Parts: sequence; C-alpha cells; structure tokens
Amino acid sequence: MFRGSSVTLDKDLAMAEHSLTMEEDLAKILASIPDEKTREDVKRNCTRFQRLFNQYLQEMGTKINWAKIRPPREGMIKEYSSLPLVDDFDTIAGLLSKLAVVKLNGGLGTSMGCVGPKSTITVRDDKSFLDLCVRQAEYLNEQYHVRVPLILMNSFHTQEETVKVVRKYQSANCDILLFNQSRFPRVEKSTLRPVASDNKHDDQWYPPGHGDFYESLRDSGLLDRLIAEGKEWLFVSNIDNLGATVDLGILNYVIGEGANCDFVMEVTNKTRADVKGGTLIDYDGQTRLLEVAQVPKDKLEEFKSISKFRIFNTNNLWVKLSAIKEVLAAERLHMEVIENAKVLDSGQRIVQLETAVGSAIKNFKGGIGINVSRSRFLPVKKSSDLLLIMSNLYQLAHGTLQLAPQRQFDVPLVKLGDHHFAKVKQFLQRFENIPNVLELDHLTVSGDVVFGKDVTLKGTVIIIANEGEHIDIPAGSILENKIVSGNLRIMDH
Repeated sequence: MFRGSSVTLDKDLAMAEHSLTMEEDLAKILASIPDEKTREDVKRNCTRFQRLFNQYLQEMGTKINWAKIRPPREGMIKEYSSLPLVDDFDTIAGLLSKLAVVKLNGGLGTSMGCVGPKSTITVRDDKSFLDLCVRQAEYLNEQYHVRVPLILMNSFHTQEETVKVVRKYQSANCDILLFNQSRFPRVEKSTLRPVASDNKHDDQWYPPGHGDFYESLRDSGLLDRLIAEGKEWLFVSNIDNLGATVDLGILNYVIGEGANCDFVMEVTNKTRADVKGGTLIDYDGQTRLLEVAQVPKDKLEEFKSISKFRIFNTNNLWVKLSAIKEVLAAERLHMEVIENAKVLDSGQRIVQLETAVGSAIKNFKGGIGINVSRSRFLPVKKSSDLLLIMSNLYQLAHGTLQLAPQRQFDVPLVKLGDHHFAKVKQFLQRFENIPNVLELDHLTVSGDVVFGKDVTLKGTVIIIANEGEHIDIPAGSILENKIVSGNLRIMDH
C-alpha cells in the first residue's frame, strides 16, 4: 500500500516538474517576441497548448479499458435509409438558411508531391478541391435563393496561400470566410521541452490536428457571428473528401426530428481498406469515437475486425452551433490526446500533441452516427484515389461527383506503386489519358509502366515491371483479367 502511494507521488512530482518547466520555456518564447499583437496571438496559442500538455501528462500511459467497450447500443447508429425525404422547395430553403459549411483546410499537398495547400491540387476537369467546394455552395445558393457560407479552417501552413487563392472567387455567389487553427510548439521526446526557443522558425511549430476546430472557431469570432446571423448547424468535413457534400436528408433530420441531438457523425460500412478507421463505440454508456491510436497493441487485430467493428468515421460531422458555445462556456470539452511521434530531418525525435474533431462527440447531447452510403467518403490521399476520381467512373455535376449510372457495383480497388506514381506530376506523365475503368474490379501497377491513349481495364488487372524493365501499354488496349509482366508478356488472370 505504501509502495503504491510512493509511486503515485513520484509520478505526480514528475508531472508537476514537466508542467512547470514547459510553462517557463513558453514564457521565454513569449518574452522573445517584440511585437505586441504577435505576442498576444502566440500567448493565446501557448495557453491552449499548456492545457493540452498538462492533459497529456495527466493521462500519459492511460489506456482505454478494453473490457468496457461495447458495440453501439440501439439508437446510437441510424440508417440513412430511415431518414424522411424532403423535396419541398420552401422547406429546403428554410433548412439551408440555418446552415454553414466548414472545410478543414490545414493540410499541404507535399505527400502528393505538390507545393502549397492540398486544396489547390487539380483533381477533375481542371478544377481543384477548393474550386469544387465553391461550386457546390454556389449551386445551393442559386437553386434555393439562400446564402450558405463556405468557411475554411486554415493552418499557418495554408493561410497565406489560401488568402491569395480565394480572391478569384470574389464574384462567386458564395460568402467565403477564413479562420486559422492554433500553432503549437513541437516537443522534444526525451526531455518533454519545446523544440522552439523563439517564434521565428515554422518548422519548430505545428497545427495540432482538427480537434482544435471548436476553440479556434470561437476565438476567431465566427461562432458568435454565425449564431447572430441565424445559423444553427455546421456541416464540417475534410476538404479532400469529394463525397462530403451537403445532404438535405441529414440536414432535415438534425433540424427537425433530431431536436434532442447536438452532434451527428456520418459513418459508413468498413471494407478491407478501412480497417484502421476510427469507429463509434459504447463506453460506459457513453457514445465515444475509438481511434486506432488508442487501441492496445494486443487488441489491434480485434479492432480491425470487420465483423465486430463494422462501421468507421468518415469525418463528415454535423454540429449544433449553440451546443458548441455551451460546451466551451462550461469548459467541458474533452478530447483524447493523440501522441504523434515524428523524426525531424535533423534526426531529432519529437512529439506533436493533437486531437481529433470527431472525438468531441462524447461532450454533446444525444450524439449519434448515421450510416451513409460509401459515396459520401471519397478522400483523395494518394494517386490511386486520383486515378478513380479523374476516370469515367464518376460524372461531375455542379461541383459534385456522382458515380456513373453504368457502374453496377462497388468502386474498384487500385494500388499504384509509390516509386513511379506517388507524386501527381509522375502520375500524370504515365497516362496519356485516364483509362476506361467502368468494369474494373482490381488494378495493381508496380514499376516503370506507361499507359497509352484510350486503354480499357476490366476485371482484375495486374501490371508488374521488374527492376530495369519498362512496360508500355499500347493505345487502345483492352485488358480484361490479365497479368502483364516483363516486356509486355500478357497472361490470363
């Protein structure tokens, strides 16, 4: 008994020491900033960071109790098909007048070999992610004579470039509003002290994940402004998810039937490609989002099970504005800290403390999931996703991608080799035009492979160019259930 108390005391003392040291280090950073306005902005971020850091110290080593995890209880997940249809013009206009759309726009396009915000990458018909989002908002406003604003949450990585880009939309029938998420100091892993000693070097700071959304929205003044303008609900999603469009059925539900629900998370059925996606669970009678980072190592395979955890979070969220204000005012916003370990170019091991926007569901009254079609989850993370988005698998209407009516089954599984296809520029150079994939089930391409014009791919197609080999797929080729290897040796699959 005495030994246990001693261990707890030692941990508490170490925690207090780390917290005090961090506070002192942050004070030194603030003291190094001569400009008063900049110092106030950094101080606000540092205050928020200190709170997250203290939570991290308090909860460090605490794992979720796996025995308490239960599948979603009855009523926690609603099927989209059970939602009533809405087609009356005046009703729809009334619903839209209470909505604002938020896109999480903090990421760069570096993983796909692009410079600047990921939202500016061209993805379809010479249009970028941002172009398509603006067009979607414009279309709603034109069709229903409303003014649904498009709000972008930027990071310090994307803000400057985004401000420049949005100027081209000045004549658009859409109000575009911007705000910044926080900027936190990276932490040295072994010492738990900030890497930064001043405010000058951006590579020593980071945007702390999209869970920072709620407080950043409030601090920007937009939360109060939107409420004053009569807005009631936000639709929040990642800007690179091309399936995340305003859904009138869900909007009608949250404003009407869902009067006792302040938070809705769109979920969809897992496939083998989604085994690491966060899932909704019942934890001690509370609706919670379980992320893979929270799962004990010996439970990872169970977490990936499609039979036990059959749905995952699309990160398309519907959140009541007044509820955000209430939760923040009561200081009861709690989200699990995600420890994101990284190694800098210098070899220094650091930690970024982050939170996920969906994990806030447990703080809101009546939070539920709505099980939606897979078509509402079309993220573009890799060139393999881009191949499908650019193909005849989809049609573009008013900024919205729709699955071609000729496609009779699920979206194909596509794997393109990282070495030759990972960067957008590389990818585009390897296709004279995008193949016809309407009847494709599975495509794997590895090595130095180039596609000619008007190629058709059907069934399962595997193309492997080994080291030192080059494969040209001739123009007009039709490959159906084929394996292509070596110097264009074609075999039936």
